[in-house]
Amino acid sequence: MKEVTILIPDMQSAHCQARVNNAVKAIEGTQISKLEAGQITVSLSSDSDKEKIVVAIEKAGYSVPLKHEL
Repeated sequence: MKEVTILIPDMQSAHCQARVNNAVKAIEGTQISKLEAGQITVSLSSDSDKEKIVVAIEKAGYSVPLKHEL
């Protein structure tokens, strides 16, 4: 598995973190390693899962910068 950190500047409160957590954990093949204000670290089973995560975060109402990976 590959670990990736994605920046989510709009995700600051516990409520925001819960929304993103629910959106990402619904994606098969991903596991959340760390969730904190402004970023999420996820273990991926494939590179295509990264784009699925970005789409899920955006559908939950949060913007992901174009250069979203640390």
